[in-house]
Amino acid sequence: MDMDFTRKFSLHPDQETEIKTTLSTVYDALLEKGYHPINQIVGYILSEDPTYITNYNNARSLIRKLDRDELLQELVRYYLHV
Repeated sequence: MDMDFTRKFSLHPDQETEIKTTLSTVYDALLEKGYHPINQIVGYILSEDPTYITNYNNARSLIRKLDRDELLQELVRYYLHV
């Protein structure tokens, strides 16, 4: 595979909204169950192990529907304000 090129990702506005809504729902579910949401979400992103996310309010199922690359892209975009 030729690795001398840069991959380009792009999200559609609907995907951005879905990611934001899902992350908010997952965050709230983790918080309600007494977990530290940021640590749990980071653990999930790094490992892709769904057990970092509670089943409460269907949070685990929701986050597993997101593509991890798209999730990371949206988080970086938000952090950099672009």
